[in-house]
Amino acid sequence: MKSFLLACMLVAVWALPVRGADLVDDVQKKYESLVGFTADFNQNLKNSSSGEGEKRTGTIAFKKPSLVRWETEEPEKELLLVGKDVVWDYFEDDQEAYRYPVEEIISSKTMLKFLTGKANLREDFHVFDEPDSAAGGLFRLKLVPKEPEPGLVMAHVWVDPATHLIMRIAIQDFYANTNDLILKNLKVDPKLSDSLFVFSLPKGVTVHDNTGLDGRTLTQ
Repeated sequence: MKSFLLACMLVAVWALPVRGADLVDDVQKKYESLVGFTADFNQNLKNSSSGEGEKRTGTIAFKKPSLVRWETEEPEKELLLVGKDVVWDYFEDDQEAYRYPVEEIISSKTMLKFLTGKANLREDFHVFDEPDSAAGGLFRLKLVPKEPEPGLVMAHVWVDPATHLIMRIAIQDFYANTNDLILKNLKVDPKLSDSLFVFSLPKGVTVHDNTGLDGRTLTQ
């Protein structure tokens, strides 16, 4: 399925120490004050039932309050644009575009909710410290949602303790599928024009409308 959803099963956890508790508050404050960011990404998706995986690379740009440009370069070109009024998901090779309501995409517990800072770590999750000796200095937290959804039953975030920025997010869904996103070259509060988050529909593209208006399928 052409999307970047999530996956897995709950496992044993232990109490959150003071350092992790303080870090959660620092992360929350950081994202509340953040104006935006840009980053390169490596993404690994794995289907639990088939064992098949897919690696993706590309770039992400975010501007408050909820503008997102998520551009996948490999293995196929995909442009996800979260604008002010609508979300576009465009597949260049297939010449197809999907249109969704903004609230439906941002309010759900997906990767975008973490990236835009709309996931409140204390209010939305039970948070646990989970040491990771291979994290290269990053601090790993385990997040168990207080109200699990099929798309998210558990997540891990790796935080840079110096900047309080999330550098990696791994999400697991009810079916044990996984979505692991690693951010690189992250730049905080760059100057981003609103036009970067506006989709210009190319000619000949088939549009699948999912905004709840009439379920239309159109060709531009």
